Amino acid sequence: MNGQFDEGITLDRFIYETTRAHPTATGQFATLLRQLSLAARLVSNRVNRAGLAGMLGGTGDVNVQGEFVQKLDIYANETIKRALEHAGCVCAMASEEDEGPYFVPERFYSGRYVFHMDPLDGSSNIDVNATIGTIFAIYRRRSEEGTPATLDDVLRPGRDIVAAGYVIYGSGTIIVLATDAGVQGFTLDPALGEFFLSHPDIRLQPEARTKTYSVNEGYAASWPPGLREYVESLKAPGAGWRSRYIGSLVADFHRNLITGGVFLYPATKKNPSGKLRVLFEAFPLAYVVEKAGGAATDGRRRILDIEPTHLHQRTPLFIGNRVHVEDITRVLAEAGA
Repeated sequence: MNGQFDEGITLDRFIYETTRAHPTATGQFATLLRQLSLAARLVSNRVNRAGLAGMLGGTGDVNVQGEFVQKLDIYANETIKRALEHAGCVCAMASEEDEGPYFVPERFYSGRYVFHMDPLDGSSNIDVNATIGTIFAIYRRRSEEGTPATLDDVLRPGRDIVAAGYVIYGSGTIIVLATDAGVQGFTLDPALGEFFLSHPDIRLQPEARTKTYSVNEGYAASWPPGLREYVESLKAPGAGWRSRYIGSLVADFHRNLITGGVFLYPATKKNPSGKLRVLFEAFPLAYVVEKAGGAATDGRRRILDIEPTHLHQRTPLFIGNRVHVEDITRVLAEAGA
């Protein structure tokens, strides 16, 4: 059924029916998702018009990650925060673009949820019109609702996530949402301004060997022991593997989630702790892939079991079909990496 357009099921209808199935629901989670979908439509519109709206290129600033900030990075970051802060559903937000957490101002109700995001993943690809996206994770706060949130509400292990997903801005705009009920994809109809269910119940077959890998082989000389030999074995005559690498995490992950495959972003000599952000990239996508039947590790442990010690902590990431992730973990263990 994946990829079939169903005009009868909008994202709003899906949220309504899901909420109705939980008698104790307060409506805050539904409000959060509706506000997020509004922000996604705003960002999608600006991405599609970036060249006309003067949004290409950088601002000249460098963010907390040491990366050059793109104009669309700032727009996406501020748009999502403004969409969520006043709605009475979140108490705090944390973003890859901000040095510290953003606590909901006192003039707004401090809601039940905490929101983490990479507001525009792959933003270095903006000027060449490659696929980019927004990655997010939602947590239930630890402190009392209605009171000011604390850092303890924000700095959380991935196993505390209650929902996660991403918005991908490519040939179409798609929201992929993962909850305990599974993983669903909704495609934006730009003529109607509505997201419709297009990819119901996305699943990765745990034992399927899909023969697709995604990795930047330009760093192969700096990979951990054993990994370069493993990737070379995939390219051996008769192995049947194919390489697909876009250079935008959300785009590579989305392709592998839909068609099957494994994404690798190992540690290197320059970045021995890895480069991807635990809270803003690894945790949300690990939650999605596990709900779809896949797996995600840092090469030796489950990603969602990492206990973060600071907001912008980094990690290696191996994510996709479970059998491939287990193969890589075993190779690294055998090599003593």
